[in-house]
Amino acid sequence: MWYNYSMQRLPRVEKPIVIYTIIVLITLVALYLVKVFDISYPISLKSSQVSSELAVVGEGKVDVIPNSATVSVGVSVVNAATVQAAQQQINETNNKIVQAMAALNIPKEQIKTSGYNINPTYQYDGGPERISGYGGNVTIDITVKKTDQLPQVIQAATASGANQIFSTQMTVDDPAVYRAQARKKAIENARAQAKELADELGIKLGNIVNIVESSSDQSSPPMYYDRAAMGGGNAAPDLQPGSQTIYSTVTLYFEKR
Repeated sequence: MWYNYSMQRLPRVEKPIVIYTIIVLITLVALYLVKVFDISYPISLKSSQVSSELAVVGEGKVDVIPNSATVSVGVSVVNAATVQAAQQQINETNNKIVQAMAALNIPKEQIKTSGYNINPTYQYDGGPERISGYGGNVTIDITVKKTDQLPQVIQAATASGANQIFSTQMTVDDPAVYRAQARKKAIENARAQAKELADELGIKLGNIVNIVESSSDQSSPPMYYDRAAMGGGNAAPDLQPGSQTIYSTVTLYFEKR
């Protein structure tokens, strides 16, 4: 049997046609991506190089003598027969204290009542509980702009009937001024360290590209008193304001060239 092999040959695909088809497909895919992702045309490629940085921490501090103080004095009443009696005792003493502060030329804006309470006192004697009396208290916060006036305030308050001295707190008015001084010292300290490091490492520093600051005030701890320790209000306490330290810490970021 005779076979004609020439009739079974597949048609030959020309190589240029294949290449052309591939190019068309790539072009269509590229156009599709441009449309979907909204890519601008013509496309430009840019290379960027991020310069390295040197971070240096600097510290600065300023010691400041407090120029303001606040004292909290209290009036406590126990075993008053009635609510009115407890209220009257508290009010009388409270008003005497306010008058005493006025005699020291302390304005009312620097006197604040922070607590005023009257409560019944209960007695338990085996039967139903019963009210045996009334007690109450008031707290007065007094601020002075001169710390050397604080002993006179405490003496006048206790002489007027205050039977509780809770605490005194020394503060610095307008600490932002001293914080700026501490910040300046911290920046100078950071710059000096950066120069020293650059010299040791053999590198050159460029501009400062960022700065981060944190600051804190080290306040004087509150001081507590009781009336008995001060002689029942007859002697003024010797109070020393001490000093407060205002800190500033800055981190400078330098370009490295």
